[in-house]
Amino acid sequence: MTAALTVTGGLLLTMADGQQPFTGWLTAGPDGRITGLGPGEPPARDGTVLDARGKIIAPGFVSAHSHLHTSGLRGLAAGETLYPWVRANNEILLGAAAEDMYWFALHGCLDFVGNGITSAYNFAQNRVLWLYDQHTHRDVPGAVHPEEFLTRQFDAVADSGLRVLTAIRLDDEHFGPDRARAGFDRMAREARDRTPADTFLGVSVYGSVQWSSSARTAVLEAETMRRHGIVNQAHFVETTENIEAQRAKFAWYAEAGALGPDMLFGHFVHPTDAMLDAVADSGSAVVWQPASNGRLGSGFADIVRYRERGVRVGLGLDDQSCTDVSDPFQNMRIGLYALRAAHCRASVMMPREVLRMHTLGAAEVLGAADRIGSLEPGKYADFLVVDPADPDTGPVWDAYAGYVLACGPRNLKEVWIGGRRAAVDGRPTHPRAAETGPELHTRMTRAAHDRGLPAPLLTTPAATA
Repeated sequence: MTAALTVTGGLLLTMADGQQPFTGWLTAGPDGRITGLGPGEPPARDGTVLDARGKIIAPGFVSAHSHLHTSGLRGLAAGETLYPWVRANNEILLGAAAEDMYWFALHGCLDFVGNGITSAYNFAQNRVLWLYDQHTHRDVPGAVHPEEFLTRQFDAVADSGLRVLTAIRLDDEHFGPDRARAGFDRMAREARDRTPADTFLGVSVYGSVQWSSSARTAVLEAETMRRHGIVNQAHFVETTENIEAQRAKFAWYAEAGALGPDMLFGHFVHPTDAMLDAVADSGSAVVWQPASNGRLGSGFADIVRYRERGVRVGLGLDDQSCTDVSDPFQNMRIGLYALRAAHCRASVMMPREVLRMHTLGAAEVLGAADRIGSLEPGKYADFLVVDPADPDTGPVWDAYAGYVLACGPRNLKEVWIGGRRAAVDGRPTHPRAAETGPELHTRMTRAAHDRGLPAPLLTTPAATA
């Protein structure tokens, strides 16, 4: 087969298990999938030829836990922990309409692409916008939106070119079980039908047992997982607030039969030993957000301890409003350095291990490793071109250490998704990229105004015209 793209001369970090870095080539076909790769010179130079001499070629990052609609809410509640911070975000979102959510989500998607994230698990903002009551420790509905509030987010994902697995919340505590089932089924179809097949990674249950008032939610989520054959990711024991009540609800998932390879626990910062054993024994997974947990003061997830027990772990960027910079290099380093400091041992986690968690490991926990996460024939040609000499980081003595510890977005020169260039020097090539900033600023400013909240201190000129 004639290649549509040939990459030559790069130092390839494929992240395929058992494969060491090598200087060589990669080819992709017209369908955007890798057709071959290897050391040395390519057998032919077909299609577009990308000369990657002096560059590192690595898989696009996978964020296994994201909230893409939050891209315009950075810096809010800078000294608050999780729940007051969530409320500050949602107070503004209460002023948003369906079309606003399209632009919020599109901005978030393109922000990810510009930073080298080519695939993401996205918790779409559900139709019911909940406000957490810190006195009762329960969610209360702040607004209930029409279905377009959700489907326009699907449209943004579809238009962006980012590969996304979309999480949809059942919201059974508002709609009741029958309407919740029907609504989930309808929204799952909409997500699939509105998204190009090659960027659609699937749908997921948006686990909400941590905020629910009865075990019925866990039963309904487990039933939905089985009925659709999909994963479920639940935010769980993220903070110490009301921790005993949070931990008690873990039994609801266990009793509902939800535990297993399709069950993912986001954050999972404060589990008991029994909870951790149950996750390990069932083959469930944990998704780790080190930058977010640090920013919100949520606590320290001892990932070394989890992995010693055999728990699968993937990395996520979380909300753009609580990592503030969508930087997967920063995310890896914060996690890596915190673990080394806590264990007083630098070798407790190595650069290749944390890079794997943000690429192939994240793809594995999402059930998408057959398509993304590493550079292997048959998978999508989603890769990054990183130049350690611009700006110069010095000689590369160790491929993984040089990439993880010394490189960052400033070295990220190009992002390719499906064999097509998606970003150059941090700027997406998307035809609507120039519109997203002004639209985001205008719509966020208006949403805050409509809620009687202070206007941003700075915004784009187009947003104030």
